Amino acid sequence: MTFPSDRLLAVELIEEAHNGGARLKLAVKELGLSLRSFQRWKSEGSLTYDKRPFATRAKPSFKLY
Repeated sequence: MTFPSDRLLAVELIEEAHNGGARLKLAVKELGLSLRSFQRWKSEGSLTYDKRPFATRAKPSFKLY
């Protein structure tokens, strides 16, 4: 999981490199991210905490009572 402050820094660094002439895919790869993660972070608007720990998941069918 990535903290919002780390996400913000990563987005700023990637955008700076991209504006400086670097290819977006290579700039993202340099930080060890996928292009899709970068796109998702940008589309969320505000960089929030990772939502995986709070996701609603189905109970397993083999759960003992």
